[in-house]
Amino acid sequence: MTSLYDRHRAVIPDWVALYYKQPVEITHGEGRHVWDADGNRYLDFFGGILTTMTAHALPEVTKAVSEQAGRIVHSSTLYLNRPMVELAERIATLSGIPDARVFFTTSGTEANDTALLLATGYRRSNQVLAMRNSYHGRSFSAVGITGNRGWSPTSLSPLQTLYVHGGVRTRGPYAQLSDAQFIEACVADLEDILGQTRGSVAALIAEPIQGVGGFTSPPDGLYAAFREVLNRHGILWIADEVQTGWGRTGEHFWGWQAHADCGPPDMLTFAKGIGNGMSIGGVVASAEVMNSLDANSISTFGGSPVTMAAGIANLSYLLEHDLQGNARRVGGLLIERLRAIGAGIAAVREVRGRGLMIGIELVKPGTDEANPQAASAVLEAAREGGLLIGKGGGHNTSVLRIAPPLSLTVSEAEEGAVILEQALHNA
Repeated sequence: MTSLYDRHRAVIPDWVALYYKQPVEITHGEGRHVWDADGNRYLDFFGGILTTMTAHALPEVTKAVSEQAGRIVHSSTLYLNRPMVELAERIATLSGIPDARVFFTTSGTEANDTALLLATGYRRSNQVLAMRNSYHGRSFSAVGITGNRGWSPTSLSPLQTLYVHGGVRTRGPYAQLSDAQFIEACVADLEDILGQTRGSVAALIAEPIQGVGGFTSPPDGLYAAFREVLNRHGILWIADEVQTGWGRTGEHFWGWQAHADCGPPDMLTFAKGIGNGMSIGGVVASAEVMNSLDANSISTFGGSPVTMAAGIANLSYLLEHDLQGNARRVGGLLIERLRAIGAGIAAVREVRGRGLMIGIELVKPGTDEANPQAASAVLEAAREGGLLIGKGGGHNTSVLRIAPPLSLTVSEAEEGAVILEQALHNA
């Protein structure tokens, strides 16, 4: 009988990557655990790429999806949609953006694509600022602003993109500076770039913590300092919260709040965790910016009654059970435990992150050279030990990414740390 892997390779593009030398078929999950087709049980520290935000098979979400599907699955944005309006009301309030409007999409890529459309239309400019080492999605416009060659297959783009320093704190020309000096140098770099542009620049798009880039982040306050410069030029700030939103960083509900001295961003994009696996993305912007679109536009699948029902139930569970607080408490314990482990392993350059968004950067021992082979080996060893994690980190892919559901318990965090320690020693 032909294996599922062989069937996959026969019909799915080669560039749709699979983890592991022997890829795993995940058949079901519960809480923070999943099972494969062979009956093996794994502790899930990656959550379907930061998407299973609360828990696998969360009864509240399952019930909401089932009940809504039993009423109506689809209608489109051409008709009034109660679940869409209810979720939009809650997100608009939580966003911190005054007089907010919410447009729903089906993915983070589409959300960022929409934000770029709004910004370039509002500012009448195709010039965009993005961060080095960034990632914003898979669409033609999104890969055009992605500052990571491993995820940008073409140099063609409808946008003129200028890349700014600041997303990576511990590598690059400013790594040895103090936090205050680092921010000062990055602001000077931004000013210098703007001095080279012709006419207006539409927006700066930035992840508060770079996801695919390896969970790197600038010192708190960098984007507030950037905002002072942007405001002088009328340039919009788009906070890409696809991976950082909904309390995952523990200390804040949104990643931008670590840079809040100049208030909320002009636009905020979200996706992943809000649907707990259902396809939800979206953009939040002030009415002035959102309503500036001067052409007809709808969304066939964005705001689907079923996905909106899932989002309402999932967000309610997250808030009622203070999963942001749990991410802060359990994530804080986990990162300190991993730092203690890393201190005794020569291949570990840095353990970084916030809340339940943690990266372990691996290098060749005795050097500062990225070690993607070690990252792949640890990924395999962790799976053999019963733990699923992710990878990332610039084009070198040498960072282990840890992002479990936000309901992770202390005992599960310790269980995962023990497996990771063994994997790091054995890889």
